Amino acid sequence: SAYRLCIMRKLPSVLARTLISATSGSPVLPDMSEVRSKLRDIVGASTNWRDHVQAMQERKALHTLLAKRQEDLPPRRMKDSYLEVILPLGSQPEIREKYLNVHNSVRFGRILEDLDSLGVLICYTHTKQEMQPRSPLSIVTALVDKINLCKKIIYPDCDIKFTGNVSWVGKTSMEVKMHMLQLHDGDYSPVLDATFVMVARDPENKRPAFVNPIIPESPEEEEIFKQGESNKLKRIDFSTASLLKMAPTAEERNIVHDIFLNTLDTRQEGEETVSFRSRKLPPNSVWMEDAKLKGLQICHPQERNIFNRIFGGFLMRKAFELGWATACSYGSSRPFIVSVDDIMFQKPVEVGSLLLLSGQVCYTEKNYIQIRVHSEVYNANTREHHTTNTFHFTFISENEVPQVVPKTYGGKYPIKSMLYLDGKRHFTAVMKEI
Repeated sequence: SAYRLCIMRKLPSVLARTLISATSGSPVLPDMSEVRSKLRDIVGASTNWRDHVQAMQERKALHTLLAKRQEDLPPRRMKDSYLEVILPLGSQPEIREKYLNVHNSVRFGRILEDLDSLGVLICYTHTKQEMQPRSPLSIVTALVDKINLCKKIIYPDCDIKFTGNVSWVGKTSMEVKMHMLQLHDGDYSPVLDATFVMVARDPENKRPAFVNPIIPESPEEEEIFKQGESNKLKRIDFSTASLLKMAPTAEERNIVHDIFLNTLDTRQEGEETVSFRSRKLPPNSVWMEDAKLKGLQICHPQERNIFNRIFGGFLMRKAFELGWATACSYGSSRPFIVSVDDIMFQKPVEVGSLLLLSGQVCYTEKNYIQIRVHSEVYNANTREHHTTNTFHFTFISENEVPQVVPKTYGGKYPIKSMLYLDGKRHFTAVMKEI
């Protein structure tokens, strides 16, 4: 099982102790409500929706505070951005209900929201200028590289602690490593490890903006920084090898062809005259077209972020919940999240948008279900659709699940076969991590 191995890639123990010592002077850790309050203060966001236009107008003047070159910004250390935040589910029972699911464990979608907020605050901590009460930077989530879990159950009545810091910096982007731990018998034990990539833009969120460089201070930090650089190169390689840009490999073509041959119905026709249209479902299998769910979300002001666009964590929560429901209905038993990877935020979602979500089972293997959730915005006035995100979730089911089978086939490998191969690629990448 994936859960027998804890795949936490947390900071090496020496570095972790160094970073924690930098914050040990503060006896009480901030909670998630303080994180969001701090974010609003940093950018001067209004808590009233009716004031948001004026608040954004005031931010425009901050563009004069932007650095012209990265070299003009003081370098920072990893410990400078290190934060610890508490989610007091055990000590403050009144907040539990928001995080509780029907199985009496914690809603993972809520955790995604918290990670997104914390990641942004960590980046603002890295880029903070002492003489500037408000940041001229608009820092937004560009990519969720990966979130790997090593616990099936997150308990609803035990305190949770989040830790994190900036681990790598480019010219205008920052990689953030975050870890989540839960209190058991007086000790915090690891639950998940997350890697996000954030980008900095000007006050109007239109153009890239430079961020402070980072200087590793020890061999452990050098290794973490190199890993960040390696992660960037892996993302480029994965993108370059995308099925949208490159044809399937010979091995992948054989996989799809074998599936096709296994679905040909030869019962009524001879082998020589079998029709491409005569298809039968193999035993214990489900056609991909019958393994999907759809949802619609109206994007209300309540779900806005500090820049008055729809909060990325909210989009992740809604996509995860649809993905979970898709996996649950497919496997006919409770699924558990194993990994989240490769969530690219392609376009911001405006308040008032109609958000269309489509969950699809793309690949299955034994107890594992690979889900792809496609998110798009529909403009009712223009009747145009625009993709905003694609989410990839790996679940493990309590029971072995049927094999999902693409029905379409042809010389150009229609969409279902491509989704199947893409799902297999994501699943294989996750299994390599484990």
